[in-house]
Amino acid sequence: MTPEWLDIGAAVDIPLRGARTVPVEGGEEIAVFRTGSNRIYALVNRCPHKKGPLSQGIVHGDSVACPLHNWVISLATGEATGADVGCTPTIPVQVISGRVLICRSSMLERAA
Repeated sequence: MTPEWLDIGAAVDIPLRGARTVPVEGGEEIAVFRTGSNRIYALVNRCPHKKGPLSQGIVHGDSVACPLHNWVISLATGEATGADVGCTPTIPVQVISGRVLICRSSMLERAA
């Protein structure tokens, strides 16, 4: 099955070192992050620890710190770093001509 890509907007509309969220009907919202080096990542918007909203965390390098208990989550893998253990589902993302596209089928599967 060919992936279906959903255009969620311009990359420049995502704050530098910040995030925006995408609602998922019948599932959990997705957080789309833009790093200081303009890399784009997408994760289910919940920390694996206490389900904190990662979109409200501080982005540093290719990681985000959960606003609840400061767990650091890799934006590339969704894995907690350091001594913490847990994983947040990642969503395939691509940027084409400055537009951010996320994989709709993965978004629905992983956010359910």
